[in-house]
Amino acid sequence: MDEKKLQSFCEGLPGITHDYQVDWQADRYHVGGKTFAMLGGDSERKPIITLKCEPNRAVELRETYESIIPGYYMNKTHWNSLYLESDLPTDLFENLILHSYNLVFEKLTKKAQKEIVVE
Repeated sequence: MDEKKLQSFCEGLPGITHDYQVDWQADRYHVGGKTFAMLGGDSERKPIITLKCEPNRAVELRETYESIIPGYYMNKTHWNSLYLESDLPTDLFENLILHSYNLVFEKLTKKAQKEIVVE
């Protein structure tokens, strides 16, 4: 999967902010100040995107796809990392980004949600 396409997809979601975490050499995407995606690399600098995921679905995805691992540098129960250099379909990346975004968005206060939707 092309990293630029993933960045564009994340940036196209409502109310997102972006920063770069120098220590981790990773681009982070937030909604309501909470991270929902991180683009960086694993310990061998292989490109990955790390996304929040419902715990049962996270386990199922890891069992189904070799290129999906427990979240690198994140809580292994709630986060998965997907290798960009894999045969995972584009729509899977996009669906999992949306799933992560929605999980984080739903945890925001109603006021914060309304501010994002209005933007």
